[in-house]
Amino acid sequence: MLSVNGKLEIMDRQTEYVLRSVAEHDVQFIRLWFTDVLGFLKSVAISPAELESALAEGIGFDGSAIEGFARIFEADMIAHPDTASFQILPWRKNAPTARMFCDILMPDGSPALSDPRNVLKRAMNRAADMGFTFYLHPEIEFFLFREPVIPGEVPTPLDAGGYFDHTIMDEGTEFRSVAIEMLEQLGISVEFSHHEGAPGQHEIDLRYADALTMSDNIMTFRVVLKEVAAQQGIHASFMPKPFTDQPGSGMHTHMSLFEGDTNAFYDAADEVRLSKIGKHFVAGLLAHAREITAVTNQWVNSYKRLNWGGEAPNYVSWGRSNRSALVRVPLFKPQKASSARIEYRCLDSATNPYLAFALLLNAGLDGIERELPLPDESEDDVWSFSERERQAMGIENLPRSLGSAIDLMEKSELVADTLGEHVFDYFLRNKKAEFDAYRSQVTRHELATMLGRV
Repeated sequence: MLSVNGKLEIMDRQTEYVLRSVAEHDVQFIRLWFTDVLGFLKSVAISPAELESALAEGIGFDGSAIEGFARIFEADMIAHPDTASFQILPWRKNAPTARMFCDILMPDGSPALSDPRNVLKRAMNRAADMGFTFYLHPEIEFFLFREPVIPGEVPTPLDAGGYFDHTIMDEGTEFRSVAIEMLEQLGISVEFSHHEGAPGQHEIDLRYADALTMSDNIMTFRVVLKEVAAQQGIHASFMPKPFTDQPGSGMHTHMSLFEGDTNAFYDAADEVRLSKIGKHFVAGLLAHAREITAVTNQWVNSYKRLNWGGEAPNYVSWGRSNRSALVRVPLFKPQKASSARIEYRCLDSATNPYLAFALLLNAGLDGIERELPLPDESEDDVWSFSERERQAMGIENLPRSLGSAIDLMEKSELVADTLGEHVFDYFLRNKKAEFDAYRSQVTRHELATMLGRV
């Protein structure tokens, strides 16, 4: 089959590749993956005999059983595999298994408004209409704990290492080696890996890709790390801040817009090598940062990381060498146009990447469309200023709790338009319930500081 733009021909070639690969590798199960609104992975397995039908028509399921997907009277939904995401899972040796991510459709074939992947696709289409492709490069931090990990109890870190510590093939180093090998087998390129600042904390950086591919890669990354940990008898966690006295796990994300093969953020004549488009994009991120934080940092625990300090930003500012800034303009290779990018630093590694990246993209595009001016650069550590000094400089703080973040999100036209009514309403209701449950709990801190005194 051919079409004017060749898309059907490409789709047919990819379908043929999937069917041939399943036969050649004796694949016994194909797992169809998608995420709910909060970013938890869902999966249904089909046999090779059902694959051709699934590729043509999708697989029907009850959407009302998935968090945030549908009300009971509109439950029928279809998971349609994206053949471009086909990969064979390297840890399924005895029963070869492949996976594909799915787009969620309604029975009439239209995209489901509740599908996080569709939310990101809408934002990417907006960027494409403006001539841009959105690329991302995340630095994903995580913790490794010794088993058993008991809910409610403080976990035991796998190691006592610190930032960039070189260790001689300890358990953490071996873990990263095996995980990276699996990621590479899945077509996910890794750029760096190292020990992070807290005991048991590690980081793996993924090589840049377009926003949809990267979101799929992040979801796969989480599965791979959990699988490798289980094989080694340890526990991998993306909890933003498991320890009171140690840094939390972030996902500093580098972003760039390309017009064809040209980096739209680069200007060789500018002092910070950032073009007008890049500056407007940063201005858009800063203008909308507070109202999108409920999504970029969606858990009550996320705000323990942001409030702790260190390299977790809590103020809306930008800078170059300033790692306390929310947005940083790295200058690693100032003469290389393709490397021009900006880094958004408040994201944590437990976010729903589809929703978070859609909001970051639309915030930046809004800055471009409205030609928002870039505020003055924060050259010094923002944490060192007094509250009065920050106010005089026009530097606002990010929300200090999930409750505050929800209040700001609820008033945001940009978040409502980006997520769509269905996802927006469900996300708000879910997060309000989470925060209400959290603030009614009596904590160990309260018991330790008050029980014997009042």
